[in-house]
Amino acid sequence: MKLATVRFYFDADILGLAKVVGMLRPDVTYPGDPGAQIHGRARAPCAITTADTPDTVWIPYTASNGMVAVTRDGRIRQRVAELDAVIEHDARLVVLTSTDAKTVWDQLEVLMTQWRRIERLHELPGPFIYRASRSSLQAVELS
Repeated sequence: MKLATVRFYFDADILGLAKVVGMLRPDVTYPGDPGAQIHGRARAPCAITTADTPDTVWIPYTASNGMVAVTRDGRIRQRVAELDAVIEHDARLVVLTSTDAKTVWDQLEVLMTQWRRIERLHELPGPFIYRASRSSLQAVELS
């Protein structure tokens, strides 16, 4: 069995969505992920083991491991320590907008509507934050 290359990290604030997507894709992980075997690929357990891991820990972790992080934390840009972590570590984040992503079903709809565009973000260098809704994927000013 080949090892999966994990490209996307789903934050604890969308853990329900993360578990659904994590059952289907070998390239997705989340806090507490025990690992999985999907489509002939083995995904290792996630090094972030608990949902209460601070943003200032998981942001550098995802950046150093080449992942695009998906979260619902729309205020991350307003918190100095978290924004500094994004910039300092060249992190790449996608924020599901809270108005369109209240429930797991809503989050899944936003994710699936924008998935191909989100996948292409993996090729871009950080730092960046994009805001995803059902109808758009827009870059957010980091300053």
